[in-house]
Amino acid sequence: MPDCTTKISFEFFPPSDEAAEQALWSAIRRLAPLAPRFVSVTYGADGSTRDRTHRVVSRLVRNTKLTTAPHLTCVAASRCEVLDIARRYWDQGIRHIVALRGDPPANRDGHRPHADGFAYAADLVAGLRAVAPFEISVAAFPETHPDAPDAESDLDNLKRKFDAGATRAITQFFFDAGVFLRFRDACAARGIAAPIVPGILPITSFQRLRTFAARCGASVPHWLARRFEGLDDDAETRKLIAASVAIEQVERLGREGVDEFHFYTLNRAELTYAICHALGLRAAA
Repeated sequence: MPDCTTKISFEFFPPSDEAAEQALWSAIRRLAPLAPRFVSVTYGADGSTRDRTHRVVSRLVRNTKLTTAPHLTCVAASRCEVLDIARRYWDQGIRHIVALRGDPPANRDGHRPHADGFAYAADLVAGLRAVAPFEISVAAFPETHPDAPDAESDLDNLKRKFDAGATRAITQFFFDAGVFLRFRDACAARGIAAPIVPGILPITSFQRLRTFAARCGASVPHWLARRFEGLDDDAETRKLIAASVAIEQVERLGREGVDEFHFYTLNRAELTYAICHALGLRAAA
């Protein structure tokens, strides 16, 4: 079972207005006492939130003791631009980066690498390794990346990221624990020995979840849809169901030896805090 030795990390995204800014820092204050290994800050689907990401990262470094891991992507930037950002992060004292290919802009079909940029995440990892000895997390897809021709090709791509110097992989969210466990076995069979950390998404909105899942190729099990049936106008019950689903998920994974989790907080603290409490984690005094 999970216990107080369990390691956790949290993902936040840069706010777009004053109300979102207040919600973000409220969530950070609530979750920080749980002593996460690191907190990551997203970069936007096409690099569009770059300046806001940098502001959040800088404030985290200045005003908290949290280990901060900014996302960095290949999209819409040259190699020089990306590596200049990495060097500035290193100079700020940042030692951990989440390196991603990134999604194309909304008005473009498919990934087209920047003419002078890194084509894929494995190239970005190698570039970061040449700049400084960063700790580098990368993405993994238990149900296969939507752009991959098949699961075997996707595993090959993940191994290339580790061969280039990645430290760990954080998975896309999923809800069937068996999906993650089979993926973990497939990674081990491919010779990947580095940590594969499950990404956990507490369900703040079931309709939003469906949108996220369709975009990233994650499945939504029928049993999960049934649990949220008829609750569109019942926020309190939805919250209770969401907490129970996630707690069941992490406890099942814990029984299978998983001792590290990455939470996609959506800048909300309450569900993630409850799940961590169920894991046996307690806030520092």
